[in-house]
Amino acid sequence: MSDTLVSDTGIPRRTPTLAGFFSLGLFWGAWAAVLPSVQHATGLSKGALGVAMLFVSLGSIPVMFFVAPRAIERFGARSVAVGCAFFAVATLLPGLATALPALVLSLAACGMASGLVDVSINANVGRIENATGRRLQPIAHGTYSIGVLVGAVGAGLARSAGSGREPILIAVSVVVALTALLVSTDHARVHAERSRGLRFARGLVAIGIVGAVAFIVEGGTESWSALFLERQLHAHPAVSGLGPGIFGGSMAFGRFFGQAAGRFSDRVLLGGGAALAAVGCGIAATATTAPVGLVGFALAGAGISLNAPIVFGFAGRRPDAGTAVATVTSLGYVGLLVGPPLVGGIAQATSLRVSFGVLAVIAAAVVVAASRLRFD
Repeated sequence: MSDTLVSDTGIPRRTPTLAGFFSLGLFWGAWAAVLPSVQHATGLSKGALGVAMLFVSLGSIPVMFFVAPRAIERFGARSVAVGCAFFAVATLLPGLATALPALVLSLAACGMASGLVDVSINANVGRIENATGRRLQPIAHGTYSIGVLVGAVGAGLARSAGSGREPILIAVSVVVALTALLVSTDHARVHAERSRGLRFARGLVAIGIVGAVAFIVEGGTESWSALFLERQLHAHPAVSGLGPGIFGGSMAFGRFFGQAAGRFSDRVLLGGGAALAAVGCGIAATATTAPVGLVGFALAGAGISLNAPIVFGFAGRRPDAGTAVATVTSLGYVGLLVGPPLVGGIAQATSLRVSFGVLAVIAAAVVVAASRLRFD
């Protein structure tokens, strides 16, 4: 995998890069909010939905490894525009699916396109940080979370007003396409040097695994919160859309807070945040009303928000930053993408309440593991 970032001419522009983060979050927030409509249209069980969402992973991971580095090398900062152009088309497809095979194919396409966008925008952020000496990772991931908030709440309100999943995803597609046009004006020549492979140093892999476990909580909660509120707590679509929206908003708050939380150690921030996430998931799992469930999702989002900036930041500070980032990114995204199908599988065997209870236990395990990690 290629990941060490250098630039021949110029620095990627900050605003278009952040727009890419926002657009990526916008789709996944809207997707979480329209998931109840998708389930109704396809007639799938929770387990079958989980299987379908597994194909997001199967589509995105190969693109992250084999396609994105070459796209970055060829197109530079404009690889974000290339990814967004494909993503704008892919986001239309889940709204058209009426059966499992069509949904599987559409989510695989979304995973492929989002994988290209994800690696490209993080490549731009890495180049900006290296060139300016200023941290941008928490702000960038916070902007993604704002996109989740806007997408989820907007989709929930649209569903409440009678809109189906198709027009909602068409609106998201238009925004992503506009982002592609914006980023296409960025001509910075960013490319990726070839990595020597994944770095299996004991401490690095340990931190990467802990980060991946925390990502399971993030991915599972973001994707299933709206359906939990609507099916389990009988919330109105306008309220169920607040599940992933509030989760994304609290993650944005936590990440912006993390930008200024330099007086706390990484161990304290990661462990304390995971403890808060465990409490939040536990509250959601036992909630009997939608407002209580929303409080749980807000706490979970704030708690798990600093995982990505801490884990990726640790890798980026190492002398072998290239291979270190490759290692933790690979592990981390596996956790993020495994979360949704894992929750679906547990829910099919038991219930969504049990699924969120399991996420609480996973977050608690991160607390224990974080106390034993070395961040130096």
